Amino acid sequence: MSANGQQRSTRTARLARKLTVAGTGAAVLALPLIGATSASAATPAAPATATTVAKAATYPDNLDGWIRESLAIMKQNGIPGTYHGIHRNIMRESSGNPLAINNWDINARKGTPSKGLLQVIDPTFRAYHVAGTSWDPYDPVANITAACNYAADRYGSIDNVFGAY
Repeated sequence: MSANGQQRSTRTARLARKLTVAGTGAAVLALPLIGATSASAATPAAPATATTVAKAATYPDNLDGWIRESLAIMKQNGIPGTYHGIHRNIMRESSGNPLAINNWDINARKGTPSKGLLQVIDPTFRAYHVAGTSWDPYDPVANITAACNYAADRYGSIDNVFGAY
């Protein structure tokens, strides 16, 4: 297959995934656009991204809102996890304090303290950062989403974590 054909296929698949997240109403309206090749076809204003779709909903600036916003981003990125699993781990790791920092464990003694709601060290945060979220490890949504991405890679899901990880 030509490189051009691969690009079109990838774009179409990506658009289809995004439309699924946006809802069936948007998908029905946009379906004719997927196969359109003529200049007269309508073009969407801007493609949806993890940030735009998640930000379309308004989340409260509290633990419940941070978890729910993270779950929306995780769903878009195929990262497993449930509200209960995230909440349970947050309460154990930081008691819900997004500015929590561990200055006493082995990571801190090595110069890399655990930070945020799910106590992620900087190298892990950077390695498992999810596009569309902040690069600040203290940002609650970015911290939850990166930690859940890490837990999914290492344990299958944050739901499988019942102790320090």
